[in-house]
Amino acid sequence: MSSKKIDVLVRLFDTIVSRSGDDPSKSYTARLISEGKEKCIKKLKEESLETVEAAEQDDVKQIIYESADLIYHLLVLLKKFDITPDQVYEELENREGKSGFKD
Repeated sequence: MSSKKIDVLVRLFDTIVSRSGDDPSKSYTARLISEGKEKCIKKLKEESLETVEAAEQDDVKQIIYESADLIYHLLVLLKKFDITPDQVYEELENREGKSGFKD
């Protein structure tokens, strides 16, 4: 995957951060964050389920669409908890080369 493609995630998170303090009546992102962690969690669950349902139906176009929604809502949740994507990337790097199997 090219860094150009990853840049869209950086830009999206930066947009979420910049809009998080906006007027909730004018920004969906600001509204989600202002409604609290429960709302952010609820939306992430909804988008997760929709992604799974699209996969169960073998609907590739819908999987892509729902995955984009899922990633957006995950980034909103990260912002709500003041977690940066870099922290998640560091965790992924820590796991590189390790088996997921427990001995």
